[in-house]
Amino acid sequence: MTWVEAIVLGIVQGLTEFLPISSSAHLRITSAIFFDEDAGASFTAVTQLGTEAAVLIYFAKDIFRLAKTWIVGLWDRSVRSTLDYRMAWYVIIGSIPIGLLGFLFKDQIRSAARNLYLVSTTLIVFALILAFAEYWGRKARTIEQFTLKDGVVMGFAQAMALVPGVSRSGGVVTAGLLLNLTRETATRYSFLLAIPAVVMSGIFSVPDVFDKSGEGLTPSVPQMVVATLIAFALGYASIAWLLRYVAHHTLYAFVLYRVALGSLVLCLLAAGTITAT
Repeated sequence: MTWVEAIVLGIVQGLTEFLPISSSAHLRITSAIFFDEDAGASFTAVTQLGTEAAVLIYFAKDIFRLAKTWIVGLWDRSVRSTLDYRMAWYVIIGSIPIGLLGFLFKDQIRSAARNLYLVSTTLIVFALILAFAEYWGRKARTIEQFTLKDGVVMGFAQAMALVPGVSRSGGVVTAGLLLNLTRETATRYSFLLAIPAVVMSGIFSVPDVFDKSGEGLTPSVPQMVVATLIAFALGYASIAWLLRYVAHHTLYAFVLYRVALGSLVLCLLAAGTITAT
């Protein structure tokens, strides 16, 4: 991996991680179009540690409060009826599907799932599902009305993002809208839900990203650090922007963008400009 590749991919990761447009798809497509080689699933997972660090800092007070309430609630029954205690459990339970499926299908995720025909098609199909959810969802339920069912359904939606093109945040928000949650509620839960899965995935992928016999481009340690720091800085800025955006706008702009990008990639594949694998 060159320094240009490391910096560009770090920028792409930071700008796209929290938007419902699939950061893993963007890293895969950027690598194919500009660098003629896949950066690899391991590189994606490790740079996500930067964006998740941004989540930990941005929501530090909320995360500390949830964690403290959950620990106290294990011993003190009086706090178990609180929203914070329940939300902590919803995040834990909602993280189970992606953990199990990620472990079971690790090899497929790193290989077959990164085929650009699949990635581009998934971008388009799940864009249309997001559009339906935006149109059909009543957006009436707030965080105070969040239930275990919501957490489980959105947890399985997050697991679908193991396939590049689905979008972790996009899948979770789509499921939330279909459950009639407000955009803000669905988006905030998507941030919290990502923490356990993305952090664990990134940590376990650190050895793989430097394995020269493995898949994808191989960065040096300094390149990996710089790419992750760039992703952190841009990711932090995008969190605040997205929360403000969803409070006042629909998600149709992201739908149009996903369809356009997916269609462009299919055209490039058909023309032989890029290869699918």
